[in-house]
Amino acid sequence: MASLTIPGADGKAHDLLALGALVTRLDPGIIPFAEANEYLLHVSGGEYNVATNMSTCFGMRTAIASAMVDYPIGRRIEYAVQKAGVTPYFKRFEHDGVRGPNMATVWSDRGQGVRAPVVFYNRSNEAAQQLKPGSFDWEAIFQKGVRWFHSGGIFSALSPTTSELVIEAMQAAKKAGAVVSFDLNYRAKLWAVAAAEQGKSASQASEEAAKTLRKIASYVDVLVGNEEDLQKGLGLKGQDVESKGELDASAFFAMINSVTKDFPNIKAVATTLREVHSTNRHSWSAVLWLDGKTYQAPTAQLDVYDRVGGGDGFASGLFYGLMSGKKPEEALNLGWAHGALVTTTPGDTSMFNLDQVEAFAKGGSARIQR
Repeated sequence: MASLTIPGADGKAHDLLALGALVTRLDPGIIPFAEANEYLLHVSGGEYNVATNMSTCFGMRTAIASAMVDYPIGRRIEYAVQKAGVTPYFKRFEHDGVRGPNMATVWSDRGQGVRAPVVFYNRSNEAAQQLKPGSFDWEAIFQKGVRWFHSGGIFSALSPTTSELVIEAMQAAKKAGAVVSFDLNYRAKLWAVAAAEQGKSASQASEEAAKTLRKIASYVDVLVGNEEDLQKGLGLKGQDVESKGELDASAFFAMINSVTKDFPNIKAVATTLREVHSTNRHSWSAVLWLDGKTYQAPTAQLDVYDRVGGGDGFASGLFYGLMSGKKPEEALNLGWAHGALVTTTPGDTSMFNLDQVEAFAKGGSARIQR
């Protein structure tokens, strides 16, 4: 089995290039949507979150390939990308003034106590759904030098052409010698809608998702996904994820043989472990399988302010650690610590610096800093 080899930074324009949809997330806080009069606007996107976290917190040179609509909402998103220091590669679309195409909106409240967070989408006529093979000049982009390419299951689920675009990009990344990572991020709602548009049933949607994601996984070096992602996204067998709520790393590691048997190209698999006691109280850990060895982060008791973005925070910290030559357990703990910190602030992306992440990863406390 080949080990994970990460290209050096010399002569490379980008440490990481992400491919995914940029969205606005409207957040009414703890007020239920039907009663809310005000919303915070967060610029987000599973793949973009990783790119911006690695830029703002970890000082890496990152880029995002995505769709951009030339209208005020698009400009608001562009400002956020610029502020984060992320290099944009945009396929631009004109808005018709009435129907779009649009930058998608994700509606997501924080919940509170016994009331769970609520998430739903408005992805009608989304520009990112129209992205397809040929939308980007991958040869020109990768000629600039890219160490790591990242995409995910949410973007892949938007349309048949977005998953084809992910594969096209991964093929270019492999040709250029970049590490390829993928966050399964299995979202049944998105796959079901995409299938329904093609006249397919819910059961067919699940089959189509697994078929598509398995094809993508054949190009992947580093896979991010929990047990449910592995089972439902890749069609692998495992324990009953619906009834399991414990922080049991053994169940996750037990599935690795299935992953590596079907996908010998995969060199690392990682995920967070989370037990939800209430909306605002979680037990939090993380696990990593890398080059045949297993690692587990400590367990922290989190007082959660906003859980959205914690998983992307984990992935970005882990990727930074691996790319910086940290030992596997150190890289895992950086991801674990950063993901935990992201849950303490509103929005989906990091408000922290490397010193804060390293302090928590090494066992830092919440004592006041004077």
